[in-house]
Parts: sequence; structure tokens; C-alpha cells
Amino acid sequence: MNITFEAPDKVNGLLTITLGKDDYQGEVEKTLKDYRKRANVPGFRPGQVPMGIIKRQYGTAVKVDVVNKMLGEKLYGYIQEQKIQMLGEPLPNEGQEPQDLENGDELTFKFDIAVAPQFEAKLSGKDKVAYYNITVDDKLVDQQVEMYQNRAGQYEKVEQYDGEQRDMLKGDLRELGADGNAKEGGIEVADAVLMPQYMKVDEQKKLFDACKLGDVITWNPRKAYPESDVEVSSLLKIEKDQVKEHEGDFTFQVTEISRFTKAPVDQKLFDQAFGEGTVKDEKEFRQKISDMISQQFKTDSDYKFLLDVRAHMEKKVGKLQFPEELLKRVMKQNNKERKDVDEYVEKNFELSIKELGWHLIKEQLVAQQGIKVEDADLKAVAKEAARAQFAQYGMSNVPEEYLDNYADEMLKKRENVDGLVDRAVDVKLTAALKQVVKLDEKSISMEDFQKMLQEK
Repeated sequence: MNITFEAPDKVNGLLTITLGKDDYQGEVEKTLKDYRKRANVPGFRPGQVPMGIIKRQYGTAVKVDVVNKMLGEKLYGYIQEQKIQMLGEPLPNEGQEPQDLENGDELTFKFDIAVAPQFEAKLSGKDKVAYYNITVDDKLVDQQVEMYQNRAGQYEKVEQYDGEQRDMLKGDLRELGADGNAKEGGIEVADAVLMPQYMKVDEQKKLFDACKLGDVITWNPRKAYPESDVEVSSLLKIEKDQVKEHEGDFTFQVTEISRFTKAPVDQKLFDQAFGEGTVKDEKEFRQKISDMISQQFKTDSDYKFLLDVRAHMEKKVGKLQFPEELLKRVMKQNNKERKDVDEYVEKNFELSIKELGWHLIKEQLVAQQGIKVEDADLKAVAKEAARAQFAQYGMSNVPEEYLDNYADEMLKKRENVDGLVDRAVDVKLTAALKQVVKLDEKSISMEDFQKMLQEK
């Protein structure tokens, strides 16, 4: 057996494996003997079939299997032993001559190997990277307080409609004919719900101003929502394609008026938001909210920091040389099931190369910082993801045992694990690099921070 590897330009590699008959014949003979023991051929007792018949029936197939298995083992074994940093999978060389696997003794196989570019990515205290501290002002706290009040608020019955108060009307809808009377066989909807302040046309909206229980308002749903068949069909309980058949006037008799009232800022709200007895007064409530926002902002600041580290390192390392044509072949192979594979590769190749470059840089940074992801790191990241999901629904006081159970369920699903591993690496790498580089700390408002991200 002979294995050679060439990469004259450092990135386009050619690996050649030559197998002689002595390399594979022993395994072929052993496998054929095993076949003979199990072969069931009419006219012969088990295990007594002549080897000549076994070779004629199975010889070529066994040889192919043995050679393929040996090729795979030697190919990947050599790459590992020689520490070749391969990108993607080996591809058969396009100039490879066909091999006579049935009759040939010496077999030569050539593989194209995409090799990662050689470079050094290092950070030290001489490297200066921006770190943005997002300020928590009273406006942000006020918004969060109002959010808690709205979530804990409720509708109360009132006597008169006020559009400024987000009032909700319930009543009976009845379709009118051209003569202004109830249309025979027309649409009737009991307990229809309206919020006139969301109507698109002021003329229709004003018809409901200051209405009271029992009032009957004549109005036109089609005119109120001129561009939304969905709104009209939902209100009238009909299909969208039927809306054009019911574009006349309707009456709406008010049977109930409900007004949304925000919850007061009191002990009950404190307990709902953060658990019973955790917060004692409004000052503590606002401080707790401020701390919570600060923690959320830290995650955003760390995210931006890692983006800036990436930009800094890409500039510091410079343009990397990649075996582009070979990588396009690899990309096509990985997406061969797509009908538009050629267009897909051309459209996405540049972005793919950019992401690959950062992946290689990050690999070096992770190795330099000795970062390893343990089970505890995965659990912590999964819990934070669970905490963030609950927070989206205003649940900020979820007990630890529920977060633990939710995180455990996330980790049971294989499709979640890879993403959580990447997140855990990013968290640990960010924490480590903040201790390595010189931080150029800057205070910034949330609005300016978000604007900066959008511009990027």
C-alpha cells in the first residue's frame, strides 16, 4: 500500500492511495470462506459448496466491499495522523481513471481534499474592542411597569362607550335591505364584538361615539374595513369570497360595553410579577425591573461584543485563501437533492465562505482559551433559553424546578443540542475574551443600540 498527499498551493490537496493485491486479498479470502460456511446452494451440503462457485457468485462484490472499507479506513486514518485540516468531505478526483475492480490487482484511487488555509488568529491586551453598556432609564422601567399592569389588567362593564379608553362593544348585528329595513334572509350575528377605534375609516368610527347600552347604530362593515375582507368575513361569520354579496348597511344594537382597566401598582401586582413577598413596595418593584432589564441588556451587549471581535479578527487576519472551485463541488454534493443546486451554490457561496472563515478563526480562539463545553454549561444555556421563553409571556418568576425540567426536555431533543452547544461556546468565549482584550467601554441608550444593530 502506498499513500501520498500533495498540496502545492496549500489549499487544494490531492491524496492518492494505491492498494496492491496483498493489501486486500487476505480479507477477501476470509470473507469468501465465511460466505461458503453459510451458502445454501442446491446439490451441496451447507459448508461444502466448492470455493470456485463461491468466487464466481460473490468474488467481485466481496472484493468491492473490502476495498471500499479499506479505502475509507486508510483515507480518514491518514488525514487524522497527518493532522490535515480538511474542509468538507473528500471528493473523487475528476481525472481519476476507471479501476477494473473485477480483474485488476493493483488499484489506485485519487481524492481531492479541500484544505483549510494556514493562518494565526491571536488576541491580547493590545487589541482594543468596543463594549457597549446599555443604560436603563426611567422610561424603560415605566414601559415595563405598564406592561405588567396591562397583563394583570381586566375588562369592566361600563354604561357608555369611549374610544379613547380601548372600550370593547358587544351587540347584535343585523343586515339591512335597500329600503333600510331588516333584510329577509339576511345575515344576523348575535354577540358580535367590535372595537370601533380600530376601524380604518373615521366616518364609520364616529358613528359609535358616546353610544350607550341599548343604542342601535346603523353602519357599513365594508366601508369601515375597505381593504380587509378578512375583518369583514370574520365579523359577519362568512367566507371571504362572500363579502362582496353583503356590502350594504347593518344595524348594531349595543348589549354590553367593556372597558380595559390596567391593574394598580400594588402588592398584588408585585406578587404576580416576581412571586409572593419578593417585592415589598414600588421602589423595590422598579429596582427589580431595572435589574432584570440590565441582565437582559448584558446578553445583548455580549452579543454585540462578539460581533465586534469577529470584525476585528477578520480585519486582522486578512483575506484567507480557500480552494473555491473544490468547495463549490463540496457544496453541490451536500445539496445534490436540490433541483436548483447550481443557482443555489452561486447565490450562497460568498456568504458560506465568509462564515467558514469566521468558523476557522473562532476555532483557534476557542482552543487558545482552553474552552470546553461541559454538561453543566449546556444545562445553564438551556435554562437561560427557557427563562427567556417564559419571560416573553410575562412569566418572570418561574420556579427553578420548572426551568430545570424545561431545560432537560430541550436537551433530550437532538435537534436542540447542536444549537445549545454553539451558544454555550459563544457564552464562554465571550466571557474569556472580555478578560483578554482591552475593552473600549461606551454607554449607549437602548434606542441608539438597536439603531446601531440595524445599520450593521
